[in-house]
Amino acid sequence: MELGLVGLGKMGGNMRERIRRAGHTVIGYDRNPDVADVHSLEELVGRLKGPRVVWVMVPAGAATQSTVDELAELLSPGDVVVDGGNSRWTDDEKHAVELGIKDIGFVDCGVSGGVWGLENGYALMYGGTDENVAKVQPVFDALKPEGDFGSVHAGKVGAGHFAKMQAYAEGWELLEKVDSVTDVREVFRSWQEGTVIRSWLLDLAVNALDDDEHLDKLRGFAADSGEGRWTVEAAIDNAVPLPAITASLFARFASRQDDSPQMKMIAALRNQFGGHAVENKK
Repeated sequence: MELGLVGLGKMGGNMRERIRRAGHTVIGYDRNPDVADVHSLEELVGRLKGPRVVWVMVPAGAATQSTVDELAELLSPGDVVVDGGNSRWTDDEKHAVELGIKDIGFVDCGVSGGVWGLENGYALMYGGTDENVAKVQPVFDALKPEGDFGSVHAGKVGAGHFAKMQAYAEGWELLEKVDSVTDVREVFRSWQEGTVIRSWLLDLAVNALDDDEHLDKLRGFAADSGEGRWTVEAAIDNAVPLPAITASLFARFASRQDDSPQMKMIAALRNQFGGHAVENKK
């Protein structure tokens, strides 16, 4: 397919190369003429055949907004804009409405992989309608890592950028709560390849979600066997700051008060990596 790519910095430039290696045509525009294939957005759009797909990789905020505004005047009904920068998910929803007035589609895509993405692939989390995602799918397939994981259609517009920002237990609860992300388990699975947060612990989280997708069978209860208390006490005695460990200890205490969704994930992970007992709901 053909793709217009706006923004050819460290991420965008490598993405252009990886997509080209997959056999697709990429026409890139950047304010730096030394790396650009064309000299303006108007020339970029003019070089593409419809329905056009234009991927934007510029800084979030004003730069993205001005680019979307200009593309709205240049593109035609049936074309699609992809925001692959680090935009706030609420901006995605706004851009989708603005472009939708002109029957131009919008897809947001959280991209992770940094400087290693060219060779290893990029973890992709994208949000949008099935129709618009299908128009971009060959590019997603070119950018993602080899194998079954590393890419997910996370839900509606905004879901891609929303999913990218989360961590494990807290992130799982928040992702389960929001309306835009419709398949939290597959978002977690997509993180297993190409992201800087991939780990054995993440693999175990996916295992737990495969066993019980919404952790409905577990109570949000984590026992305290003493090591956490002793570690915090030693840190106090030696004036060593351990904010994460201290917070995790108090989170265990909190788990005994109510059925905490976050603690459900922690209980599931402890069971996966250490065989620790879990308490099932009555």
